[in-house]
Amino acid sequence: MAVTLADVAARAHVSAATVSRVLSGNYPVAEDTRARVLRAVDELDYVVNGPASALAAATSDLVGVLVNDVADPFFGIIASAVQSELGAGKLPVVCNTGGSPERELTYLTLLLRQRAAAVVITGSAVEGGTGEGGADGEHAEAVAARIRRLAANGTRVVLCGRPAAFAPPGTALTLEFDNTGGARALTEHLIALGHRRIGYVAGPADRTTTRHRLDGHRAALAAHGLDGDAGRLTVHGPYDRGSGHAGALELLRREPELTAIVGANDTVALGVGAALRERGLSVPGDVSVAGFDDLPFSADMLPSLTTVALPLQEAGARAARLALGLEAAPAGGAAVLPYELRIRQSTGPRRS
Repeated sequence: MAVTLADVAARAHVSAATVSRVLSGNYPVAEDTRARVLRAVDELDYVVNGPASALAAATSDLVGVLVNDVADPFFGIIASAVQSELGAGKLPVVCNTGGSPERELTYLTLLLRQRAAAVVITGSAVEGGTGEGGADGEHAEAVAARIRRLAANGTRVVLCGRPAAFAPPGTALTLEFDNTGGARALTEHLIALGHRRIGYVAGPADRTTTRHRLDGHRAALAAHGLDGDAGRLTVHGPYDRGSGHAGALELLRREPELTAIVGANDTVALGVGAALRERGLSVPGDVSVAGFDDLPFSADMLPSLTTVALPLQEAGARAARLALGLEAAPAGGAAVLPYELRIRQSTGPRRS
């Protein structure tokens, strides 16, 4: 017998109307209630029959693109490239999660309900500790369950910038960025310029991208015996300008003799530069500054920003082709895209 809305409501100990609100995504529902409903949907393997129920065995022309923040140029470039590559034959729907694990699960459930032809999931995954949606291990399992169901229904799933380990084997294709290698090359560049006291403004501690970039940074420090103060000279925050500004001030408080600061991304580095100017310090005369991603504004900063360029446009376009089945899957179902170190005017030799 097919699982009904009432079955889900009984399992989640809520009303059928509440289940409907959660699945529609159009009404406010308490986060713990939403989590219980979505867990019951997974446990019962429930899929809503919409108006197109007669076509349940088929997929629609809809392609979902999950992004952390569409206003962030990193995600905007990827989403734009996906949409351009899809052309007029498919309907791209950009789902802005705002970094919320619960919203990510909700959008995946809605895309499953709509029998999406493909889903492209961009950005890093949550790992370790506890998050908004409960234990992050539970969130990873819930995402994996939805990816498994999407794939079983004929939906092509592509992870773009998210590690392959976060999807069940054989359910998704993966395009990863070499965040660790790029971060190591960036810090090696600063060390080659004579810098020994290097601060790092990292992203949120529970994100895979944060960990991979921090791993690369610390690997470079360790290779030169400079990792003794790595923990003290690292601060965490969001991937935004405010985090860079606050992080730079905190690092200078901890170590006034810093000669270089690395931002987790270019937007963070922008905030770092602003904080240094407020303190009367010049870039790179007093402190060198570097970023990551090579976002469009990076070359136009004053001074222009040294950064690690990631092929965001290429990644988005390739993700779309994989989602449409227009490009052969990479060997083993996953590919690591190369980075390029862009050395500009924001980094220079250590001050004497």
